[in-house]
Amino acid sequence: MTVELADRMPMTEPSELTLDELFERLDRMPVPEGYKVEIVEGSVHMSPQRRTHWKVIRTILRQLEGHFGEETEIDSDVRIDFPGHLNGFAPDLAKIADGARPDSRDRFAPPDVELIVEVISRPTAPNDYGPKLRAYAEAGIPAYLIVDPYVGRCLLHVHPKDGGFASTLSTDFGEPIDFGDSLDAFVLSTDGFPRESAE
Repeated sequence: MTVELADRMPMTEPSELTLDELFERLDRMPVPEGYKVEIVEGSVHMSPQRRTHWKVIRTILRQLEGHFGEETEIDSDVRIDFPGHLNGFAPDLAKIADGARPDSRDRFAPPDVELIVEVISRPTAPNDYGPKLRAYAEAGIPAYLIVDPYVGRCLLHVHPKDGGFASTLSTDFGEPIDFGDSLDAFVLSTDGFPRESAE
């Protein structure tokens, strides 16, 4: 297991632990308040939540609820286990399919998920563009949206196929994103998405 905090050295220990055991250890660690914790390919990543990050998430959440209804199951920062080696992700937003039910541990499985949204944080951006992209495609997630407030751009990946996505749409902040048949003709407005300082 590798624990990475921005501006800190990685801490490693034997990796024979299961995903559940890793999370149990994390529950006993003093994780700083305001940090999101995920396990990506066996490495623990902690990233600070920023106001810009939350504003983007809230804006998207409101639009999803406006389109699909306030009763729609949409999780934020809730663990979902994905294919690959020790992948316990907590997506910024995960829209759950109507009628899906959590398992006995109160967790949804990848087949229950219709949309994943990740808003880039600088320390963990390589995960969102790399291992998570591959895991979401392998899991068959119909739509994966990456929102990058550092460059003011969104990447929508749809139609998972052969471990990747068959289509990717790049849009700048201010342009609408049409999800088409991948998400019930949902069109996301990006007007007003805040930018994050490059500093």
